Amino acid sequence: MKKTIIVFSGDLDRVMAAFIIANGAAAMGDDVSMFFTFWGLNVLRKPEKVKAKKSFLQAMFGAMMPRGAGRLGLSKMNFGGMGASMMKLVMKQQNVTPLPELIQTAREQGIKMIACTMSMDVMGIREEELIDGLEFAGVATYLAEADEANVNLFI
Repeated sequence: MKKTIIVFSGDLDRVMAAFIIANGAAAMGDDVSMFFTFWGLNVLRKPEKVKAKKSFLQAMFGAMMPRGAGRLGLSKMNFGGMGASMMKLVMKQQNVTPLPELIQTAREQGIKMIACTMSMDVMGIREEELIDGLEFAGVATYLAEADEANVNLFI
């Protein structure tokens, strides 16, 4: 079977849910594709600053958005990042796999991670700013994947 997940949100809790579902489906033998668009692209950003040629507005977008899985906030009760820190502490105490490890597990399981090129253009995100092992495509690629899937999620 095939599953697709659109990762639109850049919120820690929502992205965690997307990767937990994706890894669970892959562990059950399903073919999984994750399509990252708009704010969801932030989870794929490298944590370090990468020099890339951008317009002024694109540079401003980049400066205001979190870089990478370790810097995402919560969808509710973020409190300037304090909520995310508290959530990470509780998750560690409960032996919940942290997001960077979930991403690595997804890679190891062969989950296809696709960065939306249109969203990258709009938000001024360049390929060199994103983690390795991604595919780059537009909505037609996602729709082709979704046509073959028995589950399509939007997170």
